[in-house]
Amino acid sequence: MEEEHIQGEENTVAPGKRSATLQLSVPFHDCDPLFIVWHGRYFEYFEMARCALLAACALDIPQIRELGYRMVVSDARCRYNYPLSYGDQVEVRASFVATRPLLRIAYRVFNQTQSRISARGYTLLATTDAAGKLYRETPDAILERLR
Repeated sequence: MEEEHIQGEENTVAPGKRSATLQLSVPFHDCDPLFIVWHGRYFEYFEMARCALLAACALDIPQIRELGYRMVVSDARCRYNYPLSYGDQVEVRASFVATRPLLRIAYRVFNQTQSRISARGYTLLATTDAAGKLYRETPDAILERLR
């Protein structure tokens, strides 16, 4: 079931939903000896796009902390479709898919050099208070900034 959701991720983002896109060129240090991007780097690309998305909603890390909250990744998935290689031009898109009960952010990594989707995935973000107490749902103060 989860696998199907990841495969169709680009279709789950309705028009008008917030998204952020970043462009990058694959650096040498992200690659293995075969010049292929190491699989764990994709989660770093997800994080860069997620940070841009949250910052665009006035939810950069200092702003979340000022509200008295912290956010933690409670689940992360990645489906690899086509490898990225050293020097490839890449577009990483992060989009909100759901805000309740947790924030669900979908990702698409597009290899512009090869005109192919390299990966799709998602993360679930849970919210805690400053002391680490977990909230069952995304707090209203955060949801207000997502509107």
